[in-house]
Amino acid sequence: MTSQTLSPVRSRLNASYRNLTLWTLQGWIAMFFVAAGYAKLTEPLDNLIDLMRWPAFAPGNFVRGLGVAEIALAVLMLAPAVSWKHGRPLLVVAASGLLVLELSMLVFHASGLDAGPAITNAILIAMTAPVLWMRARE
Repeated sequence: MTSQTLSPVRSRLNASYRNLTLWTLQGWIAMFFVAAGYAKLTEPLDNLIDLMRWPAFAPGNFVRGLGVAEIALAVLMLAPAVSWKHGRPLLVVAASGLLVLELSMLVFHASGLDAGPAITNAILIAMTAPVLWMRARE
């Protein structure tokens, strides 16, 4: 069995593709959570209850606080764009926080048999986990 060694050019090209993919995923995750957090902060609770059933079972301050947390974590997902040295650890923390949030919401929605939100959270997990794994290794 032989192993192939990539040329330096090919290795850099693969790293560029990986970096582009990770930045794309980070941008999508950030856009989703900024929008979700903004909705939780600005929409009346009655509208949120109509859109999503779970705010009916949570205090209003919890829903608003979750919106603030989602926006903060979304902004931190893009922190390396400002400074890689200081932003990468913030990105890893934000991705970890979002992954915990997504996993807990997946369990919540799956236990309530809400297929749509459960699938959405599964897709978000599939996007966030590779970002966390790859960025934590860099």
